[in-house]
Amino acid sequence: MVIVTGALGFIGSALVAKLNAEGFQDIVLVDDFSAIHKINNITHKKYTQQVERKDFLAWLDKNQSLVQFIFHLGARTDTMEQSVSIFTTLNLEYSKNIWKKCLEYSIPLVYASSAATYGNGENGYQDIETNIPQLKPLNPYGQSKQDFDVWALAQEKKPFHWVGLKFFNVYGPNEYHKNKMASVVYHSYNQIQETNKVKLFRSYNPDYKDGYQLRDFIYVKDVVNVLYYFLQNRKGISGIYNLGTGQARAFVDLVNAVFIAQNKEPNIEFIDLPEVLHTTYQYFTQATMDKLRTAGYTPSFHSLEEGIKDYVQNYLSISTYY
Repeated sequence: MVIVTGALGFIGSALVAKLNAEGFQDIVLVDDFSAIHKINNITHKKYTQQVERKDFLAWLDKNQSLVQFIFHLGARTDTMEQSVSIFTTLNLEYSKNIWKKCLEYSIPLVYASSAATYGNGENGYQDIETNIPQLKPLNPYGQSKQDFDVWALAQEKKPFHWVGLKFFNVYGPNEYHKNKMASVVYHSYNQIQETNKVKLFRSYNPDYKDGYQLRDFIYVKDVVNVLYYFLQNRKGISGIYNLGTGQARAFVDLVNAVFIAQNKEPNIEFIDLPEVLHTTYQYFTQATMDKLRTAGYTPSFHSLEEGIKDYVQNYLSISTYY
């Protein structure tokens, strides 16, 4: 039995699709199932049970002998949310409790961290664990992920197999419910459908031209392939890893790829960055991927153009799910 928390969400539901494709059907989905706007993410997927997030720890106490693996992907992910208490409850304390259960019951654990922990990148983007306590996130969401990473590393006793993954800018099918937190790919596609143009934020950093702010964009299918790798490979590779492509790309490149995937000419308009974002906006992110490769993961990642073409043509344009 494999557990997926956050199973209604973007990456969680994509992971369930990947597990199904690999022959796994004894899957328990954990989430807040009152979030009916996410239900389409799990329609037609094969699993054995749904467990409410608030009931999961008690459920695990009763069913731990059946559980082979936990993917903890459930979290509050709104980077605009400023309530520290929300993140403390849902991201930090809940994750600590799952970690403790995995330790107690000898259950391997993979959990979602975030590239938001790197802040403005002043300490680099290397997933060297001795450097992690020095990272300075720019918002409460990133801080909650940072706090758990630091706590996990400080634990004298750890699950026999545990992995934290710092997701960079993930895009792809099943993110449709995320509204303003959905990827720039998703928003660009919808803007093109409505107006035949895309609006991008101007740069307020003299080192970056408008539209040439850089991010490490990674396709969700690559993300779930890595998650599956850590299910299949467990010996001697516990730790915290970056999960990006290792190649930063400009927003202009991304938008151009969305236009091209629809056989349309690019048309970009630059708009002001909201003042509230001026102090928290990241101009550059790029994962160092040596550690994951050293852990034995060898498949290549989709290029930005490849991922966007698949997403636009096989999902967005026909309104389907992964």
